[in-house]
Amino acid sequence: MSLSTTLVELINIPSVIGNEEEITTAIEFRTAASRPVLRLGNALVVGEPTGRPLIVLYGHTDTVPEQGNGTASIEAGRVHGLGACDMKGGLAVMIHLLEDPEVLSGPYDVVGVFYDKEEGPSAENGLEDVLNAVGWLADAEFSLVFEPTDLNLELGCNGAMNADIIFTGHAAHSARPWLGENAVTKAGAWLAAMHERMPDRVEIAGLEYREVFSVTRANGGIANNVLPSKFTMNLNYRFPPVYDLEAAEARLRQVASDADEVIITDRAPAGTIPEGNRHLARMEGLVGGARTAKQGWTDVARLTGRGIPAVNFGPGEVAQAHQATESVPIQNLEFVFDVMRRFLTS
Repeated sequence: MSLSTTLVELINIPSVIGNEEEITTAIEFRTAASRPVLRLGNALVVGEPTGRPLIVLYGHTDTVPEQGNGTASIEAGRVHGLGACDMKGGLAVMIHLLEDPEVLSGPYDVVGVFYDKEEGPSAENGLEDVLNAVGWLADAEFSLVFEPTDLNLELGCNGAMNADIIFTGHAAHSARPWLGENAVTKAGAWLAAMHERMPDRVEIAGLEYREVFSVTRANGGIANNVLPSKFTMNLNYRFPPVYDLEAAEARLRQVASDADEVIITDRAPAGTIPEGNRHLARMEGLVGGARTAKQGWTDVARLTGRGIPAVNFGPGEVAQAHQATESVPIQNLEFVFDVMRRFLTS
C-alpha cells in the first residue's frame, strides 16, 4: 500500500478531538500485524524495547473541527482533506516505517506512539498519560514528533499560555453613560497598544524564535442599551525557550498590567534544543535543509521537559495547518519516509 493510499484511509476516518476511538482502533488493527501493541484508552504504543538503542516516533491522531473537508481526495500530486497536513500525513509515514522490514531488523528499537487530544488544552493532552504509564519511553536516545515542518528539522518550540484579561466598569443605562463606566472602552487604550505590538525576536543557538502576544477572543455586555460592566479577552502568549513557565507568566502579567484582573487559564512550557545529541547530528546530515526554530507549540516541549531529547520533523507544510483547504504534497510524504528510513537503518 502506498503512503498516499494510507493517508486517504486515515483522513476518511473522522477523528475530531474527543472522537479518536475509531482511528485508534484502525491503527491498532493494522500495526498489530507486525508489532506488539499496547493500547491505553485512545492511545497506542507500537513496539517495545529489546535492548537496542531506542528511538521513538510520536504523532497525534486528532484533528481540529471539520470545515467541509472531511473526505480525502488526490489532485495535482497532493492529498487533500482534514488532517492531511496536521498531522495524518505524519501518521502515514510513521505507520509505513513501523511496518518496514529493514527498520524492524535495523540497529534500533523503533517505537511509535499514537495519542489523542493534542489539539485542545495542554492539561488534557493524551500524551501525558502515555508518558506516565510507560516509563521506558524516557530511555529513548532520540525522539521525533511528526508535526508539519516544511521538510525542515525544527528544533525546540515556543511555549504557549492563555489568560483571561478582564477590565471592569460599572453598569448604567446607555442613554446616561456618565452614571457608569464602560468596561469595553476602558480597555481601548490597551487593545490599541496590543494591535501595534510587534513580535520580539529572540536568538538561541543560532535559531530565531519570536515572542508573540495575540488577543484572540473578546466578550462583554448583556444588552444593547446597558453599559457593560465587564469585558473579558483571551490573551494568547507564545514565548521562546529562554523563559520557564513562571518567568513567562510574570512576563504576561507585566504586558497585561493595565487590566483589572488577569487569570491564567492554560499554559505549556517551551521545548529545548537537544544540542550535542549524536542522532541530531545524523538527522541534520540526512535532511540537508534548514535548521530552524519551531514557532508553534508541539509536544517536543512535553518530551524535553522530561529530559527526553526530541525534535520536530514532518511532511506537512506549516501554512496548510488548520486550513479549510488543507493538503500535503505526496512527494513530501515520500521525502520524509526516505530520510527516516535511512536514519533508522544506518
